Amino acid sequence: MGARTGRARRGRAGTPREAGTPRGAAGRVPYGGPRAVGAVDGRWLLRGRDGRLTAYARTDGGLLRWTEARPGGPEWTGPDFFAAPGVTEVSAAQGADGYVHLVARREPGGSAPVDIVHAVQYQTGRPVTEWRSMGNPGRTPERAALVAAPAAAVSASGRVHVFVRNAGGGICLRREAPDGRWEPWRDLRGGGVRPGMTATATGTGRIELFVPGEGPAMRWSQPEPDGDPERCPNVPVAVAEGSPAVLETAQDRVTFYWTDAAAGGIVAHRPGSWVIPLGGAPAVGRIAALRTALDGYDCTVLAARDQAGEIALAAFDTENEGGGVWWSPTGERCAHGPALARDAHGRVVLAFLDEAGALCVARQAAEAGLVLGRSVRV
Repeated sequence: MGARTGRARRGRAGTPREAGTPRGAAGRVPYGGPRAVGAVDGRWLLRGRDGRLTAYARTDGGLLRWTEARPGGPEWTGPDFFAAPGVTEVSAAQGADGYVHLVARREPGGSAPVDIVHAVQYQTGRPVTEWRSMGNPGRTPERAALVAAPAAAVSASGRVHVFVRNAGGGICLRREAPDGRWEPWRDLRGGGVRPGMTATATGTGRIELFVPGEGPAMRWSQPEPDGDPERCPNVPVAVAEGSPAVLETAQDRVTFYWTDAAAGGIVAHRPGSWVIPLGGAPAVGRIAALRTALDGYDCTVLAARDQAGEIALAAFDTENEGGGVWWSPTGERCAHGPALARDAHGRVVLAFLDEAGALCVARQAAEAGLVLGRSVRV
């Protein structure tokens, strides 16, 4: 199954919208705050319980957020700015209750050590809570400074699990207890961890973690919801930093996608099976993955940014990567990894940040297969 898009309209460069003002609203004043400097890690285009999509990005000194004005769009509000001084990396995860959990690495400056912080958005369009410190598994300021960007996932019971690379190059976990308090940091061991780990919760609530390594990739899996993560056999492949994505492709079964650092191109892997080459150009930044229905078929859609900054799409029958995957250039260029989601009407939505730091959105057209309309600069 092929995928294609309309080429983006290239209008005059503008500024992001004033916070809280829909695109196209009369009398708006252009937003004059900081521009986006990077995408939030994890899934940064999320649908709330009210059906509206929200997009997140990092900026100097804080977080930017755009929100659909109504379910299914096309108008958006934002960006809204939320201060987060010292935050260098941010990752997002959403629970079954719709709450969006933001976890970040923070460098407070002065004599304060580097720490991991957490904030929550409880409802679409509502404020983000205060950033609260989760501490750091490093027991000295020197070791704390070596702790890397966090990744997060939320179990079916709503317990947040936060993973970080520790000073020794392994993985540490801190998670919420059943009473809502944070359990102590726990060393999951491992070694040679490289940037770009990815985590998700399956429909049953089990959490899966996939971690690039200096040698083989590593994986941890919960045998049951809210159980203790267990180390699984390594995956003997070279994974490009920052590229992996994970997607539940069958009941309680996940597929991992990443760029092969040795051979180039994108590959797929389900635990217990072979690594499957998917072709395409090597992805730069995180690959986006989405499961959706296309023409009545259960399909997987992938979006990836190549070395020239261009976005390519692929759509194929879910878990049938061996049947062949064809990549289609979109004609769109982005500065960071793209994002995929379904809107309130079930349409595929592609979001990305352009080179000026503005949010751009392309939505599935009413045609057979996967055809995206022209992108709109929000």
